Amino acid sequence: MSEKSEQQRLTVFKTYKLYVGGKFPRSESGRVYEVTDSKGNWLANAPLSSRKDARDAVVAARKAFGAWSGATAYNRGQVLYRVAEMLEGRREQFVREVADAEGLSKSKAAAVVDATIDRWVWYAGWTDKIAQVIGGANPVAGPYFNLSSPEPTGVVAVLAPQESSFLGLVSVVAPVIATGNTAIVVASEKAPLPALSLGEVLATSDVPGGVVNVLSGRTAEIAAPLAAHQDVNAIDLAGADEVLAKELEIAAADNLKRVLRPQAVDYFETPGIERMTAFLETKTVWHPTGSLGASGSSY
Repeated sequence: MSEKSEQQRLTVFKTYKLYVGGKFPRSESGRVYEVTDSKGNWLANAPLSSRKDARDAVVAARKAFGAWSGATAYNRGQVLYRVAEMLEGRREQFVREVADAEGLSKSKAAAVVDATIDRWVWYAGWTDKIAQVIGGANPVAGPYFNLSSPEPTGVVAVLAPQESSFLGLVSVVAPVIATGNTAIVVASEKAPLPALSLGEVLATSDVPGGVVNVLSGRTAEIAAPLAAHQDVNAIDLAGADEVLAKELEIAAADNLKRVLRPQAVDYFETPGIERMTAFLETKTVWHPTGSLGASGSSY
């Protein structure tokens, strides 16, 4: 055997980047921070996002909102199902990353990843059904049709859960975009790698650039400008502690953002529709029916 073949091959280390506007920039500040596993072993250097990165993500999310919210609900469901297909294809990668991030055995991490993919499919199936559940015709005292239908709120900032780096992440992101909103996601501070890899999945699926933007770094540092940003319409505080949540609620009040407060959640439980309805507005339309006589309605 030759000397060259006996040499040990050098590992190609993965470079993790942000996902903003369908592209993979490094933080504009050039900063990174070390990500370690549950035993303190180094895993990777993750981008340390700045306020400028947060503002760039808002611009990208706003730009993508019109087309995404204007797509048919059925089409959004098809796109989200495609994401689940891509997740299934990269299952082993996510099992490894979740195991490292959360200190789980391979079998337990596999259960988490399988539940995550199933959760994505679950929300994909709701895209063209949520309007039938929370919308409808309202009885009124007069010759009018009165119809209520849900519409997306707009740009939503999402603080991903700190402890559930993948299942919790998808459980808070999928309902936001399933209903036609666009999202800026602040990944788990200590375990951001599954979230950054999710950005790679979204980029190779049919989700338009800017619909989901993924930032990593110090949660409080990124969340503050998002909560105060005038072009952010809502914020999910799932990944904020009690002190930070209160500060962000105060900042969010400046432009009357919708705020979903942090709460204890078992992400393995089948979710309800609360995370979808939290970021929907209701539009009500009145339309005259025409003359109403003894013989019945005339339209």
